[in-house]
Amino acid sequence: MKITIICEVLGEANNGTSVAAYNLIEHLKAKGHEVKVVCPDEERRGQEGWYVLPRLNLGHIANRIIARNNVILTRFSREVVGEAIKDADVVHAMTPLFMMRKCSKFIKREGKPLTAGFHAQAENFTSHIGLMGSRLINHILYRWYDGNLFRRVDCIHYPTQFIRDVFEKQVGRRTNGVVISNGVNDCFVPRPTEKPEEYRDKFCVLFIGRFSKEKSHKTLLKAVKKSKYADRIQLFFAGNGETEKKVRRWGDKRLPNPPVIGFYSRDELVKLINSCDLYCHPAEVEIEAIACLEAISRGLVPVIADSPKCATKGFALDKRCLFKVNDSADLARRIDYFIEHPEERAALRERYLNECASFDQQSCMEQMEQMLLYTAAKAKAAEKAKALAAAEAKAGASRERARIDAGAKALGEILDGAEPVLPEPSDDAVFIAEANEQAENT
Repeated sequence: MKITIICEVLGEANNGTSVAAYNLIEHLKAKGHEVKVVCPDEERRGQEGWYVLPRLNLGHIANRIIARNNVILTRFSREVVGEAIKDADVVHAMTPLFMMRKCSKFIKREGKPLTAGFHAQAENFTSHIGLMGSRLINHILYRWYDGNLFRRVDCIHYPTQFIRDVFEKQVGRRTNGVVISNGVNDCFVPRPTEKPEEYRDKFCVLFIGRFSKEKSHKTLLKAVKKSKYADRIQLFFAGNGETEKKVRRWGDKRLPNPPVIGFYSRDELVKLINSCDLYCHPAEVEIEAIACLEAISRGLVPVIADSPKCATKGFALDKRCLFKVNDSADLARRIDYFIEHPEERAALRERYLNECASFDQQSCMEQMEQMLLYTAAKAKAAEKAKALAAAEAKAGASRERARIDAGAKALGEILDGAEPVLPEPSDDAVFIAEANEQAENT
């Protein structure tokens, strides 16, 4: 099958949307599909199967905010998108951002079936402009997402039921969608790993996530400071982003053991997870948090913020694995509990390992593939049905035209005084004639 993936944001695999896109692209290619990718990455220009869009200029201030998050945004190009989708059986869009209104309308005018992934909460954007808590602005943004893309697609991919419920409530309708996790790579399996020598006597706590306001790194920093075991705790932050410098300065100044901060390769991250004792996820906003699932699948027990805007809380299998969102004192109590009760942590570890089997990435990607195959097949079936209906309508019109022509010929013969050759009556005419004759005999 020929599939085109529209990636308005791609670049490095340093955010959930880009990671999900790369995973899907790699899986589809491995299954033998012909995959074309539309993206903003100049380094891809000239590579086979890659189509590069022009970059979007939103002005100096907005460009700086976007750059701090290590992403590039694009503007629509009819020529680039048209070339990428001309032979496609189905098109899949990763985001509903600035260019997608024009792009999605163009794709539908070209008669291509279109699916889309839901990878961006409204709060991921409004947190950068100080309006994350505004229900009105977030509602407007969800409606903007809908107008840009989702109301035109044949199927929406939701990573969690949580974000499906949120979006459908915001737009006031049931959508045609499926819930499929982005999945956990099979390299994230438990493997005994010794701690580095300098951390042997430390209780190592990990958080994986982009450095941004809604990820609430500072809540975890404050919790460690309030812990009874602050001098024993070593924090590890994996990621990058706009708030990294602030987080680093706060931790270096106030904690007995400054946090270790880095952006890790997949292999390095696997080793880091295996060497830690606890995973804390303080994020206030999150659609799925694959990073949390990756840590859990390696056997780390999580402590997760109980945020109404975060799907990650659904991964908690025990109330001791939840804390009040943005409450550093409550988080400190949870950390202290697991330091003091290693046997409870060990028992929970086994429960989490069993639970993670359903998030196998290969299985999830196969479900994504089936969604695309089904959407393409459904579109082809609808096209054939439409063509058949048109052909039947044309044939019916031809038969009616022939009947009218025969009647006109008979009338002409009558007017010319010749014996008319009448057309064969239709079934309706025979029925009416018989009914009239029966009525006269009675």
